[in-house]
Amino acid sequence: MNINEILSGMAHRPIDAARNLPALTAEQLNAHPGGHPNSVAWLLWHTGREVDIQLAALSGREQLWHRYRDRFDLGEAGDGMGYGHTPAQAQAIRVEDQQLLLEYVDASLTALGDYAAHLGAEELDEIVDRRWTPEVTRGVRMVSILDDAIAHVGQAAYAAGAVTAGGE
Repeated sequence: MNINEILSGMAHRPIDAARNLPALTAEQLNAHPGGHPNSVAWLLWHTGREVDIQLAALSGREQLWHRYRDRFDLGEAGDGMGYGHTPAQAQAIRVEDQQLLLEYVDASLTALGDYAAHLGAEELDEIVDRRWTPEVTRGVRMVSILDDAIAHVGQAAYAAGAVTAGGE
């Protein structure tokens, strides 16, 4: 197994986990367990957005969001990635269609996995961000993107468990 296979395979783990969430009502998707500003809908939306935006920056390709934007109907609120959202901004991300969220997460992570599968060692070692010490390579950025996606889908699973158990 090589690094391309590992990165590509890792991209499918959060897809599988997201697809195994329980079916949620619109109310459950947008609930805020324990008063936390991040709902299941926000967490899944953010997962798709953070992968999509960062992959577009790495690859030079257009964001998939342009195909989904109208379907989400979030206006400008949906165009960002969610980092630094205030509680009010996070709560403004309301999505009533779980399948749409899953479709976008799947499309974004599948695109990342496909991209990872075809990178050479030199591309993975290329510096893509000089603002950090040490500077960030493409490979390190991809691991970071995947780590974030895995964490947020895990948080969505926890929140989904809380709302289906009545722990809102």
